[in-house]
Amino acid sequence: MSRVAVVTGAARGIGAATVHLLVAEGWKVVAVDACANDPALSYPLATVEDLESLGRHTDAVVALRGDVRERGDLEHAVAVALERFGRIDAGVACAGVINGGSALWEQHDAAYAALMEVNVGGVRHLAQAVIPPLLAAPEPRQGRFVAVASAAGTLGLPRLAAYSASKHAVIGLVKGLAADLDGTGITANSVCPGSTRTTLLDESARIYGLASPEDFAAQQLLGRLLEPTEPAALIAWLCGESSSGVTGAALAVDGGLTTR
Repeated sequence: MSRVAVVTGAARGIGAATVHLLVAEGWKVVAVDACANDPALSYPLATVEDLESLGRHTDAVVALRGDVRERGDLEHAVAVALERFGRIDAGVACAGVINGGSALWEQHDAAYAALMEVNVGGVRHLAQAVIPPLLAAPEPRQGRFVAVASAAGTLGLPRLAAYSASKHAVIGLVKGLAADLDGTGITANSVCPGSTRTTLLDESARIYGLASPEDFAAQQLLGRLLEPTEPAALIAWLCGESSSGVTGAALAVDGGLTTR
């Protein structure tokens, strides 16, 4: 029987790449995204068309609009997974936003709140929705929880203090979750991408006044940007059986960015 995942932030970027890779590996996926712009953020978020395209040519994907800031939306996504596919094996928290460009003491409250509510609260809400059914599975359990943090979760970045704080919080939250899951057979890990070719990186370039996101490539030992498929490959591995010995980890896939 196919394994089943709920993936948030699924409509584009690393989330969409994760959905495609899991499906290619035989998974069924409930793909969740809010598909609505936020007035606290200065760039466009994913669209309904982005989300619906994931399931257009396959019955392995259920595309579902849902806001990670609303715990009920994620509980509904888990219920859909159980009803449609009969099980749940993994929760993957890819939803994330960025805001910055000013010093921390100058940042508007609404922008700070959006970062914390989506980047951290969204991970918490997915865990609250997905862990109980994972725990309900018979032993030996092989449930998985994976959250996308960032290389910024291990660094302090100018004009991105709140974003960095939110990603530090994701790493800490997931480490604590792994400790709470001690002895259950369910693992919890975070993935820390470096500069990856996404809309979020486009916004980072705008924040720093760069001519192109390609300017970030020089910061990474590989001398290039990552493609969304590269963090997605690590996420998919963490969802699989062969990652059973890894929990409480914050794993870098950053092209060597954090070695500098």
